[in-house]
Amino acid sequence: MSAPVIIGLAFGLAMDAFAVAITAGIILPQITARHYFRLSFHFGLFQSLMPVIGWLAGNTFASYIESWDHWIAFGLLFYVGGKMIHESLRKRDNSASTDPTRGSRLVTLSIATSIDALAIGMSLAVLGVEIVEPAIYIGVITMILTMLGMRLGRRLGRLFGRWIEKAGGLVLIGIGFKILIQHLMG
Repeated sequence: MSAPVIIGLAFGLAMDAFAVAITAGIILPQITARHYFRLSFHFGLFQSLMPVIGWLAGNTFASYIESWDHWIAFGLLFYVGGKMIHESLRKRDNSASTDPTRGSRLVTLSIATSIDALAIGMSLAVLGVEIVEPAIYIGVITMILTMLGMRLGRRLGRLFGRWIEKAGGLVLIGIGFKILIQHLMG
């Protein structure tokens, strides 16, 4: 597989993480270097590990995982997006519970945005493509786009205020529906 194809694949896989990072940038009252590191590191790590796991599973488990991976991604994104919308309607307390770069929310978002990479890893195994180079590209590009997304989200949050947090929750739910519809229709 050529480098341009791998880079294109990596950018495609990183788009969900980029959209979630924009939302994180919007809802965080202040973004520190730790926020950037935690979100970009976890998103990059999960995006690079999932294709490796998928590649290792290869054809053995492909038929089992393909039948429900989209439901998992949809459920996770719907839950997190719904919770964001709910929290945007409540009085803000700026607590760690609203921080998408911490705890279970970080892990949930990391898994939800990387489920597609699992399927890609299985596809690469079927095609006989070695996984190391694609996994590295996918992880690094996801990390970079996550940081850029947080920065963009921060600017959008300053410009448009709290109502954009509701929009961010709707974006996550929309990504979940997109994943679900793509798998059900295609």
